[in-house]
Amino acid sequence: MPVIEVSHLHKRYGETMAVQDVSFDVAAGEIFGILGPNGAGKTTTVECVAGLRVPDGGEVSILGLDPRRDATRLRHLVGVQLQESQLPDRLRVAEALDLYASFYRDPADPAALIEELGLGAKRNTPYDKLSGGQKQRLSIALALVGNPRIAILDELTTGLDPQARRDTWSLIERIRDRGVTIVLVTHFMEEAERLCDRLAVIDKGRVVALDSPAGLVSAVAPEQRIRFRPSTPLDDQLLNELPQVTSVTRSGAQVVVTGTGEVLHAVTSVLARNQIIAADLRLEQATLDDAFVELTGHRLTD
Repeated sequence: MPVIEVSHLHKRYGETMAVQDVSFDVAAGEIFGILGPNGAGKTTTVECVAGLRVPDGGEVSILGLDPRRDATRLRHLVGVQLQESQLPDRLRVAEALDLYASFYRDPADPAALIEELGLGAKRNTPYDKLSGGQKQRLSIALALVGNPRIAILDELTTGLDPQARRDTWSLIERIRDRGVTIVLVTHFMEEAERLCDRLAVIDKGRVVALDSPAGLVSAVAPEQRIRFRPSTPLDDQLLNELPQVTSVTRSGAQVVVTGTGEVLHAVTSVLARNQIIAADLRLEQATLDDAFVELTGHRLTD
């Protein structure tokens, strides 16, 4: 049974329809991604899911509860890290965790959480003295201090440098390994491919695709390209006869093979049988960015 069910969700701001007929479900224990450009309706969607906004239509169920009617019960089951959050400048890390822990009946140990999230050396540091990555880690800690079953993380790594972003990704994976279901809102392709078990691709307020990252890619661009320089003259017919191969072309000294399925294994096996070495071999596959363009007609950053 899904832990989150969203059915035909609508939300309007004046004349602007921010969310249009959005439906998806989230299984227990997965990292479910909501991917789309800025302004696509991602944050509005998760704010309706978390009970922070009232939708104009549709239904949301979290652990069988309604985010509006059962807000008090859900507050102890769902942790939320918003896209933009701020604490008082002089509030120290340990003070913030202790304060938030006091809001819950059965909180996590704030001291242990500080250590787990790599903030041990900063426990007495004021909020305004933390780096961007440290502030994000503190936001995650505050979302987890209530021992939630579900964590909603909105644009978690925006503004972080590449190393801080990767450190945060590792942290999210460790949180999932603790049994927490995660809803991750992002506009970073690499982040979605690295972390998410499944993705809802949202564009202009609508879900345009729902699948695993690999499933989205293979659905719109199943072909692969193999490039290499053969060590000895190669008869293209050897490769064209393979059922996995759709075309063989030449680009200077390079052979370019296009195919599907186990085409790489098939090609390398034929080359090995004919004692041909494939120099500078490179496998080119479609990416999630390619899939997004195919699904929406534009790139995520456009």
